[in-house]
Amino acid sequence: MTKPGIRPESKDSHNTVAISKVHMAEKLIRGSITQTSDDGRGYYLLKIALFSIFAIPSSMVLEPIGASGSVPMLLALSLSAVWFASSIFGLHNPLEDKHPGRFALGALVIATCLSYVAMFSGWTGGSNITTRAAADRWLLLIAASAGLMLTVTHAARSVDGILRIVRPFIAGAVVCSVIAAIQFTLRINPVEWIQQAMPGFTYNGGDTTFQVRGTFLRVAGTTFTSIELAVVSAMVLPLAIWRALYDPKGSKMLHWLGCALLTFSMVATVSRSSILGLVVSLLIFFPFLPALARKWATLIIPVVGALVFLTIPGMVTTLTGSLFSGTSDPSISTRTDNYPRVARMIDANPVLGLGPGNYIPDFAIYFLDNQYLSAAVTLGLVGMVATIMYFAVPAVSTAVAACSLKDPALKCFAGAVTAGISVGAACSLTFDSLSFPVFALAFPVLSGLGGVAWNLARGRPSHKHKLSGATTSTKKHNRRKVGT
Repeated sequence: MTKPGIRPESKDSHNTVAISKVHMAEKLIRGSITQTSDDGRGYYLLKIALFSIFAIPSSMVLEPIGASGSVPMLLALSLSAVWFASSIFGLHNPLEDKHPGRFALGALVIATCLSYVAMFSGWTGGSNITTRAAADRWLLLIAASAGLMLTVTHAARSVDGILRIVRPFIAGAVVCSVIAAIQFTLRINPVEWIQQAMPGFTYNGGDTTFQVRGTFLRVAGTTFTSIELAVVSAMVLPLAIWRALYDPKGSKMLHWLGCALLTFSMVATVSRSSILGLVVSLLIFFPFLPALARKWATLIIPVVGALVFLTIPGMVTTLTGSLFSGTSDPSISTRTDNYPRVARMIDANPVLGLGPGNYIPDFAIYFLDNQYLSAAVTLGLVGMVATIMYFAVPAVSTAVAACSLKDPALKCFAGAVTAGISVGAACSLTFDSLSFPVFALAFPVLSGLGGVAWNLARGRPSHKHKLSGATTSTKKHNRRKVGT
């Protein structure tokens, strides 16, 4: 018997509770990864993750997790989990947003898994606790990269959607540039203030904020080294310029100030990589700029160079000396001296390498300052080919999309992304880029944006119906501001 006033539970009530729980899960996932309304607002977890890549130091980690326990990495892994969960719940079609960059990422995933299995099976030599932990960290990095790339491509399907994703990404990069400017001019490190404001996190090391080159003190901002800061700043700069040209929201002065800060952060690194990155980004991005913007760029670039020469005495001399020093520069001679040793290691395990993360040198001079050589040693020739695909395929496919797009805002956007990806691919010849957390997480974001450009150029059903109306809000603004 049941007590008076209490209705017995039926099977229908159990089904109702179960359905409501599923709906709650769907709402949670939708709030993190999918659009919450027709105007495309939402993606809160993604926006926070994009901002944190640059703004929150990756040297601060949750101690039980280790090096993979930084805030940007944890958020990126959460995005990966949410994306796959939303696929399981049927909240989106995972095949809908396919693009060449995803296939390149898939090739790297396969190469990593094969090398990982070979290492743990003992087929490619021995391993220890340290190298196995490094291999696990590499797998987590690949998972985090996948989460960022997949989610970015899913989230942005129009100019308005692209801007919503790009704004926090650029904002984080500008925060990093402001910190670099303070480090360079005042010789203090604001990163320490951020670290003190992160209770529960511990300092894991790995970053080198200040380095001496000539008479200058090179800085790193929130990144690990000055080279990483130079490269990621050059990667983001074209996108920041595109945003300054086409974003109808916010202050134009602040948008261009952000571009200036990114440029200054490259100068503050006193790095050859900054010059390489700047040259690559300008050469690729320049043809896709609107006509009036190209004229302004032709005028401004020499002026900026002159200002650097006049306001920072010795900077041009130091940069010129580092460019033409040849093998007399220890950083160059160390790289060239490593080539015979790299050849021997590749010859010992040519197919699958030593295993992901299984190369841990005893001395700093043995570090491989070349991501492609590092991939050949740790992932074998299979992994090196996959790594080349990971960098080159998104650059080529986005360039093809840029040439195909007719809308000025989208064409300029695709050109900016092509430039950013190409900077990452070219500068990976100068340092082991995927070993550095800011670069490693920023690159898949650009690859995901390249996928957006590809799908817009191909007129995918999920993108095509929003294309015509997406740029309407900016066309009038663009005619007035940049003469498009």
